[in-house]
Amino acid sequence: MTLISILIATLAAGIGSVWLAAGLMRLGFRVQGGAGAATHVGPQHLLSLAAGALLATSFMHLLPEAFESEAGPQALFSVLLFGLVFFFLLDKAELWHHGHEHHHDHDHDHDHEHGAHEHHDEPRPLRSGGWAVLTGDSVHCFGDGVLIASAFVADLRLGLVAAVAVLAHEVPHHIGDLAVLRASSGNRRVALIKVSLAGAVTPLGGLVGWWLVDRLHGWLPYFLAVASSSFIYVALADLIPQLQKRLTARETLAQIFWLLVGIALVTGLSSLFHSH
Repeated sequence: MTLISILIATLAAGIGSVWLAAGLMRLGFRVQGGAGAATHVGPQHLLSLAAGALLATSFMHLLPEAFESEAGPQALFSVLLFGLVFFFLLDKAELWHHGHEHHHDHDHDHDHEHGAHEHHDEPRPLRSGGWAVLTGDSVHCFGDGVLIASAFVADLRLGLVAAVAVLAHEVPHHIGDLAVLRASSGNRRVALIKVSLAGAVTPLGGLVGWWLVDRLHGWLPYFLAVASSSFIYVALADLIPQLQKRLTARETLAQIFWLLVGIALVTGLSSLFHSH
């Protein structure tokens, strides 16, 4: 029963988030601003919601579940700390790789970029090929599957909350990936298929996570601490910095509102699952 729940949840979080992102893009999350500039209104709201959901899942569910075990607080905090450092180093390695990957193209196009300053304001540079995006997505989705499986093995309710948190933070992430792949390939359907295949790696991670945690049950609190460090790092190092912009009072209130919605969503779902 646990394995079936893991597979269903990882399918929903992995592939479902891709199709939800594509549906939101089709509904139109980009509105035209002044001088034809694209203003990303919807994705900003989704980023706030995802950050709130991830932080609430970490601090209100995963970590309390880990500390209810026989593992000592010092050991769990050490795992949490090293997990944050580990994900930071992974981020640095990816940035270093992409920087060297595109260094030659950057030098080649320097003269063209000199006369096109508006491109420096793009939130994400378009890559000449989508394989770097897909590889990064696949690895990330595999890790999400392992984390969801760890939560399900600890408690069914905790697994459902973790799956919702992953779904929430993957939607804005996949919106960006679909935009990059559409720009590089020019084909909306091909972009959707490629990102969906990357999302399909999430159930594979869930299967591996179930097999691993089931045989190392004594290590479950530490798996939960690692999952918490992943969620905290994504929220604080990736999502929230994208929200730290000079905005109007109304836009700032909207960010705070959606952040609280993410927290309330996770808390409400947890209470609902617990009552049943």
